[in-house]
Amino acid sequence: MKINREAVIAQLNKILECELAGVVRYTHYSMMIFGYSRIPIVSWFQAEAAESLTHAQQAGEMVTRLGGHPSLAIGPLLETHEHDIGQILRETLVAEHTALDLYLRLLKLVAGKSVALEEYARGLIEQEEAHIDEIDKMLRKPGEVEISAEARDLGDGEGKKRGAGAKRSARTGKRS
Repeated sequence: MKINREAVIAQLNKILECELAGVVRYTHYSMMIFGYSRIPIVSWFQAEAAESLTHAQQAGEMVTRLGGHPSLAIGPLLETHEHDIGQILRETLVAEHTALDLYLRLLKLVAGKSVALEEYARGLIEQEEAHIDEIDKMLRKPGEVEISAEARDLGDGEGKKRGAGAKRSARTGKRS
């Protein structure tokens, strides 16, 4: 089976744009953190910005590998202008879900057609799920063990809600 090269390149460019927006977003957020826990959170956001740049570079390399032209655009930047740490983390959670949905869509396009692209998508799905889980834990109050409402109530790109037990498998891309 052959991949639909144009559709895959278009999806990779959406990923590239999203990840470039992540570089800007996480850099901005790292400058807007104040309070007692500033230092570790600033470091975390700076590391997220660096990781987003790496993801953008990987997507761009995949685009050129397929004979396409990497986008120069930057994806949408959500900002509520509320700079409380909780609000910044909730905005981050939305952005991570957006990235996850983009990688899941890529996986649908390449599943069973390209091992390299399929493994690339699966690896990034795993990383995005880990980010969502980490942000979810950061949003919880000390002692809370249940998944946060913010993580549970976000859609999965298919009009469905993620439930406490409805985590996607990075290996299959299916909900459990």
